[in-house]
Amino acid sequence: MRVVREFLDKPCKVTVFSWNGKYIIKLEHGPFEQTFKVSEFDMLEEEIEGLLNDDFFNDAMNRFDAMGRSLKSALNA
Repeated sequence: MRVVREFLDKPCKVTVFSWNGKYIIKLEHGPFEQTFKVSEFDMLEEEIEGLLNDDFFNDAMNRFDAMGRSLKSALNA
């Protein structure tokens, strides 16, 4: 697996890997991670940043919030 690119200027840390014919887009925020896999046949390396738009990050940050609530609820149960 090789690191294609890192984005540190986004709402969360983004690392893009190339592995086994796929781009793996890993988002990290606090103790949580989200991973997206996209076939290298469906997207060029140069197109990845275009995928990382405001709508994508709004949805991702909402998921991070939901993950935090879910963990908190599980720990308090």
